[in-house]
Amino acid sequence: MGIYRWRMPIYTLGDDWEPQIHPDAFVHPEAVLIGRVILGANSSVWPGAVIRADDNTIAIGDRTSIQDGAVLHCTHEWATTIGNDCTIGHNAHLEGCTLEDASLAGSGSVILHGTVVSSGALVGANALVPGGRTIPPNAMALGVPAKIREDANSVELNLLNSASYVERSARYAASMRRID
Repeated sequence: MGIYRWRMPIYTLGDDWEPQIHPDAFVHPEAVLIGRVILGANSSVWPGAVIRADDNTIAIGDRTSIQDGAVLHCTHEWATTIGNDCTIGHNAHLEGCTLEDASLAGSGSVILHGTVVSSGALVGANALVPGGRTIPPNAMALGVPAKIREDANSVELNLLNSASYVERSARYAASMRRID
């Protein structure tokens, strides 16, 4: 599927802060990747997403979707790590946190420094997870600030969402063309 079919803004910072993008990943030409970004196989980064790893690493696993308008950042102290089969919803903001495999960050959610979203967990749309929290496996974190509802979600639901974006990115890589 090859991401280098289109020109997109991918930036290095110095000699050793260059994004590492798997050849089977899809990066939309209107997404921006800067610095020490690692993007796994069959993952996708959609229009308007910004992944800026200028202070630390942002590592994104396989089959993970970074949707439109999402902002991923890190700090000197906190890397941002996203596992396999995750979905990062539209306009989500992640900074210095860890999302384990098959977790989901809902549209407009904010997940801050030192937070761990465990496998199968879901952070709801527009939720705010302050720093240093742990969302247990298969739990939902909802509201501002987020309150945890244990055993309210399932890995299977999150996997269905991530799989749909693997299929979608293959379609885009094969058939998207700019017409202006």
